[in-house]
Amino acid sequence: MINDSKLLETTNKQLNNLIIITMKNEKDPLSRRTFMKQSLAASAGIVAAPLISPAFPQDIKKAPAKAPIKITDLRCAIMGNSPVIRITTDQGIEGYGQAETAKPYLKPFVLFYKDYLLGEDPTNVERCMMKIRRMGSFKPWGAAVSAIEIALWDIAGKAAGLPVYKLMGGKIRDQVRAYNGSVRVERPGNTPKDWETWGMNIKALPQGFTIVKTAMSYHGGMHRNFPNFSYNNTTPGVQGTKDVGRRGPITEQGLKYVVECVAAAKQGLGDGIGLALDLGPGMILSDAIRMAVALEPFNLMWLEDMLTGDYTPYVMADDYRELTISTTTPIHTGEQLYLRQNFRELIEKHAVRVLGPDPEDMGGIAEMKWVAEYADLHSIQFAPHGTFDGLIGNAAQVQAGAAMPENYIAFEYCDPNPSWWNDIISGLPDPFVKNGLIDVWDTPGLGFEIDKKAARQYLAEEDKKFFD
Repeated sequence: MINDSKLLETTNKQLNNLIIITMKNEKDPLSRRTFMKQSLAASAGIVAAPLISPAFPQDIKKAPAKAPIKITDLRCAIMGNSPVIRITTDQGIEGYGQAETAKPYLKPFVLFYKDYLLGEDPTNVERCMMKIRRMGSFKPWGAAVSAIEIALWDIAGKAAGLPVYKLMGGKIRDQVRAYNGSVRVERPGNTPKDWETWGMNIKALPQGFTIVKTAMSYHGGMHRNFPNFSYNNTTPGVQGTKDVGRRGPITEQGLKYVVECVAAAKQGLGDGIGLALDLGPGMILSDAIRMAVALEPFNLMWLEDMLTGDYTPYVMADDYRELTISTTTPIHTGEQLYLRQNFRELIEKHAVRVLGPDPEDMGGIAEMKWVAEYADLHSIQFAPHGTFDGLIGNAAQVQAGAAMPENYIAFEYCDPNPSWWNDIISGLPDPFVKNGLIDVWDTPGLGFEIDKKAARQYLAEEDKKFFD
């Protein structure tokens, strides 16, 4: 084997000799050309030398490869009416997800997927999702899959030592905008004057929301509290907890009432805060067009779910397109849809101006980002739903929102319910929302810790081993 130091010493001597010769013959072009050739040859020797025998210490070693991480358990407990998912691994890393607070019945659906995931590498999120995604469906039956996906990303981030947004392409914003969602204010009554008071009250909230949304028309119960609101005369159900008869032609009086209430709400809000309305589902297409046109003077952020939404398991893209092209008021839908394929028609037909999927219903945060990117290619804006997504859901929304494209507006904030969620979770901004914005944090995974000792008191007897 050639001695490295001797090789370098010899090469340096050759170069020095060449330089001396060239200096003596600097007027001779041929000598200069000869020098160049010899210099290149000598340099090549220097470059090649390390290939023969490295001039650097040979004790540099690669870090030993870690064994693949494996899922050891999938658990679900009901905490504060929310199904909470905990995925554990053989390396002690665990991830959490949460389904909407309105869906405690999902626990067995979550646990159904356990056998599909045991032994899988949770950092291969897409591989895991390919096994279970196909068995979900429109709201609420995609929620179990979605909450699991969020827990997988939590593990993937922790395993990599990175916040989830880094795994989703990196952040393009340091703060994520939120609108009020489940943060609501009392309204004295149902008159336009009461709506003006509502506008002033919600403007004064400590979170300083720059966009607020409220329910009107069918979604706001106006068919119940305003006489002669619609021509619908379907007989109400025996139990008043679940509505029937939320669809039918709106009367002229009903339409004027909505417009008067919107005008009053805007009067209370002023023009410094954007107003969005959740109106259905339940409106007939012709009524939706009339209402959207009548509300054009108020420069609303969007009109949400006029035709479908909530729990309607279909899209109706053609109807939405006719509505959208009939008005300058932005039309919004999407909270009940599951997976990217069910957004395709809405996007490719330019059927809406704003999409609002819920990451806890549509298949998770990576699925949501895929839809946002595709919507951006079609000049469609993005404002995710999330009013019941919980504190863990908020964390997922912020991590995903940081990496969303520029068509992103804001997500629907969920005030922790019950409030003890704030006592058992640490690591998130406090206060969470300031001036309508949330600072993006950089801790690994979703970026929070659960105080398991404090949280145990909120577990049902059947879930007491959830944190073991």
